[in-house]
Amino acid sequence: MSYFSDTPLLPTLVQTLASLKITKPTDIQTQSMQFLLDGQSLMGVSETGSGKTLAYVLPLLHKLKSLELDGYAVSKSRHPRGLILVPGRELGEQVSKVLKSLTHETRLRVRTALGGSKKKVSRKSVSGAFEILVATPGRLDTLVTDGEVKLSDVRTVVFDEADQMIDPGFLPVAKRMLGFCPPKAQLVLFSATLPVGLEHVAKQLFPSSPKFIRTKGSQQVIKTLTTVNHNIINGRRSEVLIDLLRKESDLGTMLFVNSREQLDTVVSWLEGTPILFTIYSGQMERFERKANLKSFRNGEVSVLLTTDLGGRGLDIERVERVINIYLPRDIDNYLHRAGRTARAGREGLVINLVTQRDHPLMAKLKKRENRRK
Repeated sequence: MSYFSDTPLLPTLVQTLASLKITKPTDIQTQSMQFLLDGQSLMGVSETGSGKTLAYVLPLLHKLKSLELDGYAVSKSRHPRGLILVPGRELGEQVSKVLKSLTHETRLRVRTALGGSKKKVSRKSVSGAFEILVATPGRLDTLVTDGEVKLSDVRTVVFDEADQMIDPGFLPVAKRMLGFCPPKAQLVLFSATLPVGLEHVAKQLFPSSPKFIRTKGSQQVIKTLTTVNHNIINGRRSEVLIDLLRKESDLGTMLFVNSREQLDTVVSWLEGTPILFTIYSGQMERFERKANLKSFRNGEVSVLLTTDLGGRGLDIERVERVINIYLPRDIDNYLHRAGRTARAGREGLVINLVTQRDHPLMAKLKKRENRRK
């Protein structure tokens, strides 16, 4: 299918997509759509920025609206039919925003129950009747335990950022929540990276063998991304970084480090310059993180300094450049960082400040690049 107008999606969804200037499905959307519309359970692995959210959101909206049009509208309060589980608040807010942008014509109700917000806010959110719930596992667990959400009418469960959702921290709660859903509920997992070990764990969640889709670009940086490596000699990391930021000061830039100590070090470098920057870190209060992210999104500052917390879930259109001040040791973390730019077919730039310690990672990246060629 070359265009969304060629798909079986409801006309209201196709019209809304056209109004948003979204007419052509991406690879992951093309490969997964019919399976999801047919109600099959599925695991999908595709590179960051490839349109995974729309890949599961569109079939979900089509399925739930079709039930309503056939005379089976939601009537019970607190009984969602679509459940989307996310590892963190920021991703949950983004997914909710995407859903709501598509429901102006296809009238469906979206609610959130996300960790990091007050429990009374979540309780109010899930009161009444609605079709779709976007939730973090811990907050959903609380609401289900307290009887404030019932999962007995769920038709589809989606795990977004599945590699995080099935790690040891989330997996027990995720399994418990699935236990409250009907056995025949459609189960959908999407991720940008899914190591072999976790792939095996993920398959254990399914009652039967799911469809498995892995796009050609998965586990690799995407084609619209340019990569530049700067070898750092004699510890001149700060000089190289500041020179890069000064030369193209207007570019929306995400700076990555590995630890709080490294973040504090970079802050000390930048505070003595005219470069306007803000910080996005797990040690900050949630309201402060949200405010800093907003100032970056709105262009009040051009530089966002973060750890791997910022490498997942954030979809910020103005990110034109990623600079790895300190490279991660893990290739999956690198791919998530790189995926903050060059999203949805746009071009982007990744700059790596490379020391001898980073040579094993660079060798792995080169090997993957050669394999793609």
